[in-house]
Amino acid sequence: MSLTVPEPHARHVPVRLDVQRWATHRSRRRLLVVVHTVVTGQRLLDAIRPLEGDTRVQTFFTQAPDVFSNGVGAFLERLGGLVLPWSQAVQTHFDLALAAGHGNLHDVQAPVVVLPHGAGHNKVVPVLPGAHPPARAGAHGFSRQRLMRDGAVVPEAIVLAHEEELARLGRDCPEAVPAAEVVGDPCFDRMAASLPFRALYREALGVKGRRRLVLACSTWGPDSLLGHGWNTLERLVTEVPKDEYRIAALLHPHVWNAHGDWQVRAWLAELVRAGLLLLSPHADWTGAVVAADHIVGDHGSVSLYGAMTGAPVLMAGRSDAALDPSSPMAELMSFAPRWREDRPVSQQLRRSSVLRRAHRYERVAARITSEPGRFGRRMRALLYRKLRLRAPAARCPAVEPASLPVTVRYDDPGAGVSR
Repeated sequence: MSLTVPEPHARHVPVRLDVQRWATHRSRRRLLVVVHTVVTGQRLLDAIRPLEGDTRVQTFFTQAPDVFSNGVGAFLERLGGLVLPWSQAVQTHFDLALAAGHGNLHDVQAPVVVLPHGAGHNKVVPVLPGAHPPARAGAHGFSRQRLMRDGAVVPEAIVLAHEEELARLGRDCPEAVPAAEVVGDPCFDRMAASLPFRALYREALGVKGRRRLVLACSTWGPDSLLGHGWNTLERLVTEVPKDEYRIAALLHPHVWNAHGDWQVRAWLAELVRAGLLLLSPHADWTGAVVAADHIVGDHGSVSLYGAMTGAPVLMAGRSDAALDPSSPMAELMSFAPRWREDRPVSQQLRRSSVLRRAHRYERVAARITSEPGRFGRRMRALLYRKLRLRAPAARCPAVEPASLPVTVRYDDPGAGVSR
């Protein structure tokens, strides 16, 4: 007797050759959403939202190979989308593909639209050893080694947030400029829509009365706030008066995915018992940034988004992180005060408020996007043009404010297991 074990990812109905027999609805266009990491997946959900309600388009998801791919499977499972294994996705024709990362896009059988997965293009990408032809270091998302293969530009369209990025792209990869389109930034738009509801986000985090919320934000890697050790978080939690301040920590999803949810919770369990609010990596983070009175950050995107809220920023992590000197993040780091190990925490927080100059923060915030409030509308126009479909008469969905912040809760604080 022989047993046939079904393939765990069998060919789904909408991509079968005999689709007419099995599919309840046959769409006119097939869109592939290529998810490299949880961060890119979150950004791509903003990009495909303008397609809601259009029955002409069938959307598929796939997990692309990436060093930070841990957590993507769970993200896609929670999403409930139709997921194709990478091996099948690259053998299937699609009318369009969307990505917010660059790895292996040349294998996709579709024109690809690439978006940034953070606030613009700030970090410098090191040159890969043995690159042919020899390439110069460039900003992430702008470098020739990421955008080109075999002498040709891989993406069909490159989404930018600000007009000034066209010049920076032309410096690093002039061949890609014709593919670039200035569309805007969805996180900026969501935060702008959320600012009037700041009190609700503060209430959700238990910040009441005259108490002030300090948000510690860490990107990933050795140059980050956490990469320099736990001392910054420990001092924030233990040194400031608890009746005056509430401390919350927002960690980049790569921190969670590289080390594992359980491990991060276990490492921070003692600080949570001491009063730290640990924000969930699975929930919308933008409301917490809107709620903050102070931001203690690093060279990650959250610090840059924080520049638009009115909260003063204290910079921790590596002061000479690899940044494009012409980027808005480099400008923010040029004037935001540095976190000091030799000064009392409360004094540093008060000093950052005194030194804050609104016009400087406003100038940096204005460099995040040159299309404020228009990402949805412009992304919608780009998608329908690339899909070769007439956009529906219905208006593009309005920008919605952020959902309420969610914190990690511990069933057993000693074990670091969350609900």
